[in-house]
Amino acid sequence: MYQFKNLDEYQNYHNQSLQNPDQFWSEIANNFEWTQKWETVQSGDFLDANIKWFDGAKLNITENAIDRWAQKTPNKTALIYEANDHSEKNMVFSYKDVLEQVENIAGSLRSLGIQKGDRVCLYMGMVPELLFSALACARIGAVHSVVFGGFSAKSLADRINDCSAKALIINDCSYRGNKEIPLRDIALEACEQTPSIENIITHQRSDKKLDTLDKELLWDDFLSREGDKSCEVMEAEDPLFILYTSGSTGKPKGLVHTCAGYMVWSAFTFANVFQVQDEDIFWCTADIGWITGHSYMTYGPMLNGATQIMFEGVPTYPTASRFWDVVDKHKVSHFYTAPTAIRALMACGDEYVENAKLSSLKVLGSVGEPINLEAWEWYHEKVGREKCHIVDTWWQTETGGIMISSYPGISEMKPTYATLPLPGIEAALVDQEGNEIDNNGEKISGRLCINKPWPGIARTIYGDHDRYKQVYLSTFSGRYFTGDGAINDNGNFRITGRVDDVVNVSGHRIGTAEVESVIDEHEKIIEAAVIGAPHDIKGEALWAFAISHSNDWQQIQTEICKMVSDEIGSFAKPERVILVKNLPKTRSGKIMRRVLRKLA
Repeated sequence: MYQFKNLDEYQNYHNQSLQNPDQFWSEIANNFEWTQKWETVQSGDFLDANIKWFDGAKLNITENAIDRWAQKTPNKTALIYEANDHSEKNMVFSYKDVLEQVENIAGSLRSLGIQKGDRVCLYMGMVPELLFSALACARIGAVHSVVFGGFSAKSLADRINDCSAKALIINDCSYRGNKEIPLRDIALEACEQTPSIENIITHQRSDKKLDTLDKELLWDDFLSREGDKSCEVMEAEDPLFILYTSGSTGKPKGLVHTCAGYMVWSAFTFANVFQVQDEDIFWCTADIGWITGHSYMTYGPMLNGATQIMFEGVPTYPTASRFWDVVDKHKVSHFYTAPTAIRALMACGDEYVENAKLSSLKVLGSVGEPINLEAWEWYHEKVGREKCHIVDTWWQTETGGIMISSYPGISEMKPTYATLPLPGIEAALVDQEGNEIDNNGEKISGRLCINKPWPGIARTIYGDHDRYKQVYLSTFSGRYFTGDGAINDNGNFRITGRVDDVVNVSGHRIGTAEVESVIDEHEKIIEAAVIGAPHDIKGEALWAFAISHSNDWQQIQTEICKMVSDEIGSFAKPERVILVKNLPKTRSGKIMRRVLRKLA
């Protein structure tokens, strides 16, 4: 995959991708192997909501992610597995090994009658078999739907029933820190409500003896069933996977990503955002149950023939040095994690990171939410030793891959700013009426929209295309609305959070992320969340909930208000500052501000 090497090349790429997108993406797509080339590069728009990329093409994504590397560099390490228990021996898989594993699982799935278009649900811990099983589904044309192993039986059942999954692949348990999570028990409870499931395939993570059920196959028995291991030829717009957003209210949204466009986008963004070279070691700490683990573990690195780490555990087990121990042990060059993890490690003290060498690191990545200034500076100084480029990546489950980022050795780092759109992304800020805001070289803020389709965009919500159009394409006609607010400072974008996290205080529109970033700078604050609460005079007032383990509550409250007044303005000063021991969070680590609003 071609990587742009300097800012001029980036600008040329970006200009070409918007001025002549068909030619640009045709050239990029020629980096892949196709059974049959496309008839049209792109068709459809945000008005007709019938977007297609590389229509008429035929391919199988696993031939590009596995087979070609198994032929070109069969002995190159594809995957290094680091278990939760640091004393457990690492498993190392070459690209040749990965091909063998995926082929075996693919053949076994076919032997159970799984066919092209069938949905297969995966409910597992972070073990290599999860990655191999997802790729095996793609190999035979089955649509994989990975459910994070922290979801309840009801949530799992809801997702299985929504897509009518035919098979369920599980672990008997998973390990996270000192916890053992009983995945099989949860899955079996879910299956009492899932009539579509015909087979449950159980991979044992523990050494416990299991009494199997009628529909259940243990892993070795499953693999003993031999079937056709060949690649299924897929149409460009055939579904590749369904991934459910982690919304905590209402019916979950099953975002559908398709074979060709997603392949091109995940590979292209991985290559250019991270600038990984042949000898580098990439580590994305995300779980495959989320989109980050799909795009920047299951597909993006492997489509580029990279070597990567897969990690089962948590950053603080057995101690808060675990991440840094793994980096030094495997000479990790590229490290991609979430601000939530960074702040949690900050709170543990600097000695854990200061005792590590971390000399192999080149690039640090941030994903999942806007990173606040204090966390960015700690990441840069303590982890990166002020020599690593930080890529603060903005994107969504719906986008399939990174949309806005800086680029190592190419563009400048701007703390708390995602910075520059990827080639192919025409980002725009609009006002409440949908009118595009012209910055005229000045800093502006507004609602972040994308004006043109890109290859990685989710095509629909499974079984509910009207909902897809309503949620993403109806707010501002002809544009994809991200739901986020942003600032554009001379072409550099800063994400300010969900639009419903922008509060209007006496006519002043205040992004809560901006206030949170200031509060987080206080030395006795670990993490903060700011929400808008009704106010008789101001319309809305800011309430701040902040984690602190200090007893100087009154003093801290006073200091926070002064800091916000000094750094943003007195209009942004919180009406109330409530110090707490914890903040409510989703399973993916995002703060549940709706809970805080109800509390307020």
